[in-house]
Amino acid sequence: MSRLIPASERIVRARALIQKARDLPIPPETGWRDFSYVAQVKDLMQQARDMVKFIPYTPSATPEMKAEVTKINVETVEAEKELLHR
Repeated sequence: MSRLIPASERIVRARALIQKARDLPIPPETGWRDFSYVAQVKDLMQQARDMVKFIPYTPSATPEMKAEVTKINVETVEAEKELLHR
């Protein structure tokens, strides 16, 4: 049986995934048009969104946690645009 990850840890991990996507090296020849690069960025953003997806629906979620989840969702969209639409 898998271990339950607390909501605060999920938020930290989601932010780390977003940072990991930002740290990916852009391919020198094709730039952001490289299919592999695009797939990696999109996968990391989806993992970040999935990491915090159900936090707002848990009874133990505080309003601050819910606000953080909203910030993460906005941040994933902005980071994806920033990384893939230069």
